[in-house]
Amino acid sequence: MSRRALAVVAVAVAVLVGGGLALALAVTSGEAKHETSTGPAAVSEVAAMLRGIPQQGIALGSPRAPVTLVEFADPQCPYCGEWARTAFPEIVRRYVRTGKVRVVFNGMAFVGPDSATALRTALAAGRQGRFWNVLELLFQNQGVENTGWVTEPLLRSIGDAVPGLDTQTMLDERDSPAVDRSISEAQALAYRAGVNATPAFAVGRTGQTLHAVRLESLDASGLEPSLDAALKS
Repeated sequence: MSRRALAVVAVAVAVLVGGGLALALAVTSGEAKHETSTGPAAVSEVAAMLRGIPQQGIALGSPRAPVTLVEFADPQCPYCGEWARTAFPEIVRRYVRTGKVRVVFNGMAFVGPDSATALRTALAAGRQGRFWNVLELLFQNQGVENTGWVTEPLLRSIGDAVPGLDTQTMLDERDSPAVDRSISEAQALAYRAGVNATPAFAVGRTGQTLHAVRLESLDASGLEPSLDAALKS
């Protein structure tokens, strides 16, 4: 099974960083395809999708949302990019913007050096409350794995496209202790949960045990039944 398959079969218990949530993880495999683009793409679409939604570091949505969705993903993983471009806007529209679901991202960087550069940049943007803006623009402009597509000009142009983001500060803080700590915490959580492929998801009532999602597709329908069930529980 590829490390970059849709998800990996695993069962584990972990603690969600910053949330005190038990995480029971068990997910399966699948496939995805993606197309590449050059330069910041869909800037207006990403801005509109996220506008007005609270961001707290790697979390998107109201802290009072009754359901939490945890995502493990690598910014360079093509399956993660497919999900971000295909499913995420609908998940945000139906569940996050309406205050029903809060999404917490746990970044991984196992595909290659571009993964680490992209992840560090997004995490640095998160210190200005713009993590999701940068992450989604990276997914919109995702290139072929390990080809050096995460360039400084691309990162600077993405930063300049995000309203309210100080691009130079973002770039300067990529190697900060705070970013190092965020990466270490996500890696530790992924290790304890047995995650070794992406994307992987877990869903549950906020403050309670989260359960893995068995995705049948990379569109929104692959996740909506689990979110609806959690909202009804």
